[in-house]
Amino acid sequence: MQAAGVHKMLHKTRQFSELVMFSHTLFSLPFAMISMIWAAGGWPSAHVMLWGLIALIGARNGANAFNRLADRRFDAANPRTADRHLPRHLLGTREVAVFVAVNYLVFIVAASMLNPLCMALSPVAIVLITTYSYTKRFTWLSHLYLGFVIASAPIGAWFAVTGSFAFTPFVLGTVVMLWIAGFDIIYGTQDIEFDRSNGLWSIPSFFGLKNALLMSKGMHLVMLILLILLYFTQQLGWLYLTGLFIAIVLLMTEHGIIRPGNTRMMKIASYHLNQIISMVILFFTLMDFFLIK
Repeated sequence: MQAAGVHKMLHKTRQFSELVMFSHTLFSLPFAMISMIWAAGGWPSAHVMLWGLIALIGARNGANAFNRLADRRFDAANPRTADRHLPRHLLGTREVAVFVAVNYLVFIVAASMLNPLCMALSPVAIVLITTYSYTKRFTWLSHLYLGFVIASAPIGAWFAVTGSFAFTPFVLGTVVMLWIAGFDIIYGTQDIEFDRSNGLWSIPSFFGLKNALLMSKGMHLVMLILLILLYFTQQLGWLYLTGLFIAIVLLMTEHGIIRPGNTRMMKIASYHLNQIISMVILFFTLMDFFLIK
């Protein structure tokens, strides 16, 4: 009986992990780590690292689960997403809503353990990450809004360490915003016809495939320019530039393999390559910071 209970709990944990795509933490966590280390001038305290990580996980898990909850009707109608957990009734709407509430509560508690600024901004962050789910109902700027929301990770990480505002985290946040928006546009090219027929807004459905891909490239170009700017403002070295060069090659590969009709290639272009990009930037930035400085 006890073994059956443990098995059921592990199964449910795996389902929630799949629901929120926990592996996608690799989009925000590396930049949050970079921000923390730059803010602290080295490794931050164990207290800040622990509660900062808990806050990040609570916020993104709650936001992703809420997005699945808000979009369940569209997910069920879209052949590409019909096999997700809520359309298939693998998880119930009530238990997902409880999951969202618990994660938001964890986020607020973790933020309050960091400093007064993080505690004061935690309700604002919850409003931002929750309202993203509805932006696609009325504006094609939803991709940028998603990027803006995820950009709160490096900005919040800086606040967690210093408890104050600064220029650098907002530049790093803009990098994240443009990077996320750029590959979210690529991902959105798979649903152009579905979005148009269901009243959903996106850059691909509004501007068309060709223009959307040009806009995605433009966002990634500006992202790279800002990363070069950080090379100068943070007085970084050749290892950072090496990582940046590898990231450029990976971004060029990403844009070169886009095939909207090929789900596998789109996952590689939208997700897998970008997870590698974030880890490459993290690795070479930390190597540069600790070995050269």
